[in-house]
Amino acid sequence: MEFFTIEVLRLIWWVLLGVLLIGFALTDGFDLGVAALLPFAARTDEERRIVINTIAPTWEGNQVWFILGGGAIFAAWPFVYAASFSGFYLAMFLVLCALILRPVGFKYRSKRPDPHWRGRWDWALFAGGLVPALVFGVAVGNVLLGAPFRLDADLRSYYEGGLLSLFTPFTLVCGLLSVAMLVLHGATFLTAKTAAGPVKDRAMRFGLVAAPLAIALFAIGGAFVAFGDIGYRLVGPVDPLGPSNPMRETTVAAAGAWLGNYGRHPWTVIAPVLGFAGAALAWLGIAVRREALAFVGSSVAALGIISTVGISMFPFILPSSIDPHSSLTVWNASSSRSTLLTMLIVTVVLLPIVLAYTAWAFRVMWGRVTPERIGASPDFY
Repeated sequence: MEFFTIEVLRLIWWVLLGVLLIGFALTDGFDLGVAALLPFAARTDEERRIVINTIAPTWEGNQVWFILGGGAIFAAWPFVYAASFSGFYLAMFLVLCALILRPVGFKYRSKRPDPHWRGRWDWALFAGGLVPALVFGVAVGNVLLGAPFRLDADLRSYYEGGLLSLFTPFTLVCGLLSVAMLVLHGATFLTAKTAAGPVKDRAMRFGLVAAPLAIALFAIGGAFVAFGDIGYRLVGPVDPLGPSNPMRETTVAAAGAWLGNYGRHPWTVIAPVLGFAGAALAWLGIAVRREALAFVGSSVAALGIISTVGISMFPFILPSSIDPHSSLTVWNASSSRSTLLTMLIVTVVLLPIVLAYTAWAFRVMWGRVTPERIGASPDFY
């Protein structure tokens, strides 16, 4: 166990946190994208039932990645959990309310045949997909800008922002990029899960729009970082083996500092390249009606875009915009070595089981949703 120093464990958990967030985007991400497309890709009640039942068997299990990500932040990065979840409380509450609409919408929509009743729940499901996608992106934008929090001498966190202050031109670009990315992912999923017909055709049209929109917004976000006053860097000596005390490092705000890692480690440019290339591949797959290619492309796009954020910010996890000295990094905000090591052992044992069960569940429940299957099975919503 001598290999697993506190430095190595911090790096491992930084990677694992990224894996969990990417896992959430790749699985529950297409659920959010499909829900956001519901009122537009489907127009009749039968078509909307087709769309709903493409994600109905798996959406609950896909949320496991979201729970695991929150749990990993709580256990591995307690300072980050305390500052972000308390500071972004109203935004998190908004996401929670929107996510609650999904199970309620699934369960209650089919309770009555009244078109107005079902129509209202369809819009609730739409909100349950669009709002989290938008708010998650806005939250990431605020993390890149730096959150308005500070730590006192006793390491207590004080947040000095408000809900409306979260929405700036840059964070809105990040929010719209998140929506475009997940709508693209949802559209490619719909094309793979539905048979030839109006729903599939509309999903393809939305995908053909979402892909170039994601590329454009990703490029605009990069321009904000390159030419705007965005980024932080550590100055002075950095001790990866040091104690978890955010006040032991000095941080300064620096325009374009998020691009520094790409100059120091040129191989990391693969992350943004994957973001652009994945979206282009998804567009190509949709255009030539290669469903698997399109879905792989949208998955690669999500992988690249999310990885770009993590690589750009490393070693920062949550910088402070009002007191850079309070910024939280991989090196100064983790749990103890024993906690990280114990969690790693548990993860090594349980994560393969989660992955195997997820793969098995998708294999068992895979198949196209058709009008015939909707009418023949009483288990469909």
